[in-house]
Amino acid sequence: MPYLTCILFSASRNKFYIGSTGDSIEERIRKHNSNHAGFTGQANDWHLVYKEEFADKSMAFKREKKLKGWKSKKRIKKLISSAE
Repeated sequence: MPYLTCILFSASRNKFYIGSTGDSIEERIRKHNSNHAGFTGQANDWHLVYKEEFADKSMAFKREKKLKGWKSKKRIKKLISSAE
């Protein structure tokens, strides 16, 4: 199974979440939408808006860090729209 860097969106919070995982994307979203402490636990409407696949965990994590470093909702929206 490939490693993923993904962007999730919550309409109720109007926020993006950027992360990477080796789990299936469905399982990861289910975990984020469960009631738990943490950033994503405050909403249960997270859904996938963007993903990239990588052959190894280190590359997925490197891409995650790069996207988080942007700190720009506008830039993230541009990336998402370019993939549609």
